[in-house]
Amino acid sequence: MRKVAFIFPGQGSQYVGMAYEIYRNIQGSREVFHRASEVLQFNICDLIFKDEKNVLNKTEYTQPAILTVTIALLRALEGYSIVPEIVAGLSLGEYSALVCSKVLDFETAVALVKKRGRFMEEAVTGKEGAMAALLGGTIKDIDEICSKSRHKGFIEVANYNCPGQIVVGGDLEAIQYAVEIANNEYKVRAKRLNVSGPFHTLLLREASIRLEEELKTVKLSTQKVPIVTNVTGGFIKDEDIKSTLVKQVMSPVKWEQSVNTMINSGVDTFLEVGPGRTLSSFVKKINREALVLNIEDMKSLEKTLQVLNKKL
Repeated sequence: MRKVAFIFPGQGSQYVGMAYEIYRNIQGSREVFHRASEVLQFNICDLIFKDEKNVLNKTEYTQPAILTVTIALLRALEGYSIVPEIVAGLSLGEYSALVCSKVLDFETAVALVKKRGRFMEEAVTGKEGAMAALLGGTIKDIDEICSKSRHKGFIEVANYNCPGQIVVGGDLEAIQYAVEIANNEYKVRAKRLNVSGPFHTLLLREASIRLEEELKTVKLSTQKVPIVTNVTGGFIKDEDIKSTLVKQVMSPVKWEQSVNTMINSGVDTFLEVGPGRTLSSFVKKINREALVLNIEDMKSLEKTLQVLNKKL
């Protein structure tokens, strides 16, 4: 028997038209979209499938859109009795993991992440912040690059994605300088990311404080499936979920450590549930022996079902 973990992507994986085939073909998935529209009080189908107002990449809309798509895909899997033994998500994806584990109901989660997205967006409005991916260097290299760049402003690691891929965030001038010296002085390829702010750094403290207030009114249930959080890279206890979600906004994402925790717990199959295959590529770089699958449309759903039915 294989031990399957569901992993859920975060912001940046979105694209116009994601999960449209799933919406058209699977009733349970379609209901997720319609319920999201009712809760959010706008037509999320128009946002995701058409995006005529060009707001899908705006954080306040991106986050509920990705959550809706991932849970619609989850419902499709549940219709075939495919369920995980462990769940995890990258940043925003942790909210999908919480829904999958029955800690949050979907309606509460989709309303919450819209506010989370707005809090994050407003926290960086009017500030010159940026993020950059540093590829091919060691952690020692990245620490040195950050240290040498701090005379230009705030900078720190925001994501430990996989071996050879670390993301930094901070003030614009510090990030620009880090990119320059990484490319010129180190054997590190560096490039700016197209994001609106330095997410998962201490510069998001204001968003974290506002989210903490919002979470005081949210009721959580006991985990039905164990959750690995990328704040610590380990399993999370029920009593720590709210405080962890607060820290998560301004803490580095420890994705590589999270994947290794799942592998050390016996996981040999990872199923990425959501748009794109970013997490799948990270997992393969962390452990080449793991079986990695994904579901984002009917074709990938059918392929995943075929593979799992053979392997289980």
